[in-house]
Amino acid sequence: QGFTLIELLVVIIIIGILLAIAVPSYLGFRDRANNNAAKANLRAALPAAEAYFADFGTYATMDKPALIAVDSGISDSLTVASVTAITYCLAENVGGKLWSVRGPGAGASDYKTNLTCA
Repeated sequence: QGFTLIELLVVIIIIGILLAIAVPSYLGFRDRANNNAAKANLRAALPAAEAYFADFGTYATMDKPALIAVDSGISDSLTVASVTAITYCLAENVGGKLWSVRGPGAGASDYKTNLTCA
């Protein structure tokens, strides 16, 4: 009339094996998606930072509201971590991992993780 204990144990073992394969893959996909989202958000903010510099001739007074005034698509989680008259460092926290990029120049495409901008 019902299932035997052995049949139930076999089903539970099969489900466990499938979960052992699926869960790490899912977590890896999620981490890669978060990393790509953070990099994309930083990449989108770089033209706004350069436009700000073109308008004002300095990065020293640049902040998040100023970047949003240039480009309303700037991510809410973006942070203007540090600025000087000629450099800036933008940071993005997605999925618990901090990404940052310094600019201007060649370093503006060099995304770093878990580093401070100080």
